[in-house]
Amino acid sequence: MKNILYIGNKLAQQGATATTIDTLGPLLQKEGYQVRYASSVKNISKRMLHMMRMTYLNRKWADVVLIDTYSTKNFWYAITISRICKSLNIKYIPILHGGNLPSRIEKNPKAIKHFLDNAYKVISPSDFLSSAFINAGFNNIIKINNFIEIENYPFTERSITEPKLLWVRSFAEIYNPQMAVLVLKELKEKYPTASLTMVGPDKDGSQMACKRLANSLDIKVTFTGLLSKKQWVELSKSQNIFINTTHFDNLPVSLIEAMALGLPIISTNVGGISYLIDNGITGKLIPDNDVNAMVKSVDELITSPLECDTIIKTAKKYAHQFSWSEVSKDWRALLDV
Repeated sequence: MKNILYIGNKLAQQGATATTIDTLGPLLQKEGYQVRYASSVKNISKRMLHMMRMTYLNRKWADVVLIDTYSTKNFWYAITISRICKSLNIKYIPILHGGNLPSRIEKNPKAIKHFLDNAYKVISPSDFLSSAFINAGFNNIIKINNFIEIENYPFTERSITEPKLLWVRSFAEIYNPQMAVLVLKELKEKYPTASLTMVGPDKDGSQMACKRLANSLDIKVTFTGLLSKKQWVELSKSQNIFINTTHFDNLPVSLIEAMALGLPIISTNVGGISYLIDNGITGKLIPDNDVNAMVKSVDELITSPLECDTIIKTAKKYAHQFSWSEVSKDWRALLDV
């Protein structure tokens, strides 16, 4: 299957955070596949129409359609495109991303069954999603890891004597960014020079809410806005702890990136995070929205440098299984038939 139509939100050039379509597509092209995309249209309704139109226009060209599949409103474009593919007798492969996707099994059982049962194969980047859908009776699930181009993430040795927290995500309520601000406030009681840098675009007004919270608490937080991968990787060299505050998640690439960079991770234990982070081994896990637990974990990393160093080195080694040089083998095995 050499000709691929890739359906997803290709909006990085519109100022949004890069998603899998922005990274996987070009890498598949480098591997020799022909890839066409839909869609970069900013308006959501027009983007859906463009996806539908591209699917129809490429019905004779495409050997397969890859469909990025999320758990919120973008779930429905995946359903729509899959039905067009079925009517046109085109193979399609959903790539599961949304950490809350398993909830669709109960919320929309008929839609999810039709969607997955008629797929050529279904790609899950995590054991969390694989287990959920296999346990629900779907037998065409293949695990292919998320990936990074690991050579673009240079490991930095760090001596952590004060917390310099780095948070990288789109500002949205489901990612709970205000928790990071509250963590900084508590840390300043013991570490007056503690800092927090938050990287990412605003999706739903959460960034402004964070700024208001920081102002009300009289603490300084650095908001960089959206940065390119290269920019935030460079920024990471001056930070020393990566925090992840999300309410829902699957297998965020940012955590793999942090491991490769040598940043110890503290994350909420939600969704598929525990399938990625082994608590106390490759990072630290805390209950959802537990500010005190995150503050305690930060303090433990600083006051137990040997444990912190072991976590960093173990995580770095673990991150290598997510390198594109490894993951590309699985994509070739799937597509070269």
